[in-house]
Amino acid sequence: MAEFVSDALAKGAKLECGGTVPNGPGFFYPPTVISSVPETADCVHDEIFGPVAAIQTFTEEEDAIRRANDTEYGLVAYVFGGDFRRAMEVCERLDYGMVGLNRGLVSDPAAPFGGTKQSGLGREGGHEGMQEFMETQYISAEW
Repeated sequence: MAEFVSDALAKGAKLECGGTVPNGPGFFYPPTVISSVPETADCVHDEIFGPVAAIQTFTEEEDAIRRANDTEYGLVAYVFGGDFRRAMEVCERLDYGMVGLNRGLVSDPAAPFGGTKQSGLGREGGHEGMQEFMETQYISAEW
């Protein structure tokens, strides 16, 4: 996390809060928000599995979708908006295994879990996940 944040700041991002590793033992990293994150920052093109929100702004919806899909990863994306129909249209154009719409948590034991691209193949959880552990057998017979 510290490397992602340091890299983004060195490339022009602005630290809004957090970003300082506390003294002491352990591997704790504080919740951190960085804004004005440039396209060249490592955190834009890699998966951040930690409490870092890297914020980029956009003026054109097409640009936001292009940037969101311009990664080799595709585990989960999040869309927040006030117009449900427009937000659903954006969700459908994102190349991710899961998309959270107006919510920050997408995991649910009854729903399939998994990504696209380099973020995974197949699903676990839900009906789709059970299918991953089964083999289909076709029997052709006459009686």
